[in-house]
Amino acid sequence: MILLFILVWGMFVGWIANLILGGGSRPAEWGPLLVAGLLGSLVGGLVFSLLSGDGLNLRLSGIFGSVLGAVILLAGFKFLQDRKG
Repeated sequence: MILLFILVWGMFVGWIANLILGGGSRPAEWGPLLVAGLLGSLVGGLVFSLLSGDGLNLRLSGIFGSVLGAVILLAGFKFLQDRKG
């Protein structure tokens, strides 16, 4: 059950990051959004939670960090994709 929550959370965070970057509500590829959401949540959420003193509890700082981390990763991915093509 927790694995399903993690996957859904990663997709949600990746989708929000895509909206922030102007990708529209229906992206062409969900794979990069899932990866950006999961890695962004892991790195960004953990760093923001620890820096704000919230520890590993689910707080607003961790959610903000998750989205910010996903935005950074997705922007880098899109930049590299545009450079190749």
